[in-house]
Amino acid sequence: MRLRRGRSDQAARQRARVVRQAASWCLSYPDEVLLARVPVLRTALAEHEVTHLDALLDELETLPLGELQRRYVDVFDLSRRHALYLSYWTDGDTRRRGEVLGTFKAVYRASGFLVDTAGELPDFLPMVLEFAAVADPEAGERLLREYRPSLELLRIGLEEERSGQATTYAAVVAAVCTTLPGESPADRAAVQAMVGPPPMETVGLEPYLGHDDPRLLPLSQIGGR
Repeated sequence: MRLRRGRSDQAARQRARVVRQAASWCLSYPDEVLLARVPVLRTALAEHEVTHLDALLDELETLPLGELQRRYVDVFDLSRRHALYLSYWTDGDTRRRGEVLGTFKAVYRASGFLVDTAGELPDFLPMVLEFAAVADPEAGERLLREYRPSLELLRIGLEEERSGQATTYAAVVAAVCTTLPGESPADRAAVQAMVGPPPMETVGLEPYLGHDDPRLLPLSQIGGR
């Protein structure tokens, strides 16, 4: 029984690494390199019976690259409800976020791997996912668990959009959530219940406290969404 359980745990860890690497690529800006990787992604995901990414892979195989890039910009660059930066959801553009970003950098340095941020902030989800898949699975797992609420809010925001392109990306984020313990919360209030009310900082938050703020705010501000 112990041997069987050990093999099962190993398979689960390998599945998580495959899903996280695939999601890292698929949540990045589409380019020729990504299109060339689609057959490899299909094979690797099929080996682990992962189907969440199938719709997006279909689009990558059938749509022109320019259309794929336009869709990506529409989904991720034109709406803060789909931010790919994990600490945005918890800290916004506050003084505390600078400290949090420094923590991400410290985790990368401690791994012994040279992490090329390529001009992105260190909490950029595709970067965190590749770090968890390739560089340091244990440290990456801790980051993803710590920012599970951010992942779930991103997933919910994409699902609420109800557009084709947002739905396919929502499935990718949902796949990432399946690599973490427990079931995904059903709504924003359930996400808030996972962590309780966060501390609020008013300095620097004024531009983000409007009615369309999707972040992890006290329930009084998100309960009606």
